[in-house]
Amino acid sequence: MKKIVLDTNVYIDWLNRGLHETVMLGPGLVRYLSAVVVMELRAGVSHRASRDAVDALTRCYRSAGRLVAPSSEVFERAGAVLRKLKLAGHNVRDASLCNDVLIALTARSIGATVVTANAADFAAIQQVEPFAFELP
Repeated sequence: MKKIVLDTNVYIDWLNRGLHETVMLGPGLVRYLSAVVVMELRAGVSHRASRDAVDALTRCYRSAGRLVAPSSEVFERAGAVLRKLKLAGHNVRDASLCNDVLIALTARSIGATVVTANAADFAAIQQVEPFAFELP
């Protein structure tokens, strides 16, 4: 079974447009939810029904023991990765890029692949730090 961490945009695409059903529901995958993704989802919801959906999603992953948060070691490494990205010309003050670094390093720490519809940020991160990612 392959471990994956789904990026925020995969959840949004699935909820809003029904995209990426195979990675959302298909067999052969063990899905983990990043606490960083939970933060991003909560920041983006504006309706009660959406907040309830994020609550339910988080409860399911938490009860299954598959809600993962960056460790102190991941945060330390993220600082070094962000420094390398800054030297490569990336805007490391962009919250999205910082969050993606945390998602990537947390996924790597559990041996998981990040599944994202945002190849640009993750490809840039992969240029300075090895981890696995793929498009849905």
